[in-house]
Amino acid sequence: MTGTLVLAGTPIGDVADAPPRLAQELAAADVIAAEDTRRLRRLTQALGVQPGGRVVSYFEGNESARTPELVEALADGARVLLVTDAGMPSVSDPGYRLVAAAVEQDIRVTAVPGPSAVLTALALSGLPVDRFCFEGFLPRKAGERLSRLREVAGERRTLVYFESPHRLDDTLAAMAEVFGEDRRAAVCRELTKTYEEVRRGSLSELAAWAAERVRGEITVVVEGAPEKGAEGVDAAELVRRVRVREEAG
Repeated sequence: MTGTLVLAGTPIGDVADAPPRLAQELAAADVIAAEDTRRLRRLTQALGVQPGGRVVSYFEGNESARTPELVEALADGARVLLVTDAGMPSVSDPGYRLVAAAVEQDIRVTAVPGPSAVLTALALSGLPVDRFCFEGFLPRKAGERLSRLREVAGERRTLVYFESPHRLDDTLAAMAEVFGEDRRAAVCRELTKTYEEVRRGSLSELAAWAAERVRGEITVVVEGAPEKGAEGVDAAELVRRVRVREEAG
């Protein structure tokens, strides 16, 4: 029988947020693939658990090379646990290649749900949460960053981004340029940690605040584009909207 790949969510700040199953999986896994083995050591010490299997590194630099090795272990029946520094593996972290390779080999993949910076920031932002899209990290180069933002300038769903504190001011300024200075947003910093902060305001206000240099792990939540008024809609679309409302009573 083939083994099982377990994607385990880890705390994004407060270690007390670790799901109870995480300690069980750390003790039971045959192989633990960790983004940073030193952080894994600190986590296991905090949880009071001794890893039961072999620990290997699995990060951006060796993800492609190490994936076949882990798939081979899975094919031989091993239980492989994948953990990243914080949050759920494969969400802006290593993991996608391994999941895709395991699925291709018809190997079982399951998860230990855990804290999520995306959902936590979204919930705290005060912005609409019924529909949203996660855009991950923006490109570092200014031109590429502007191009990526222009692609979603008309997106009506709430947007969620990760960003480095060193680029936050430039990113917020670019967002204000593309989305409009008055677009509402929230910058969530150090979520669940001692110095947690959620700063809300317009993109121009937040860009001015971030110019003073902000520290910590950053998640940015941006309001979606406003719905276009009737003046920007053709007759066929107006007819469609009327029919939808009539059918709804």
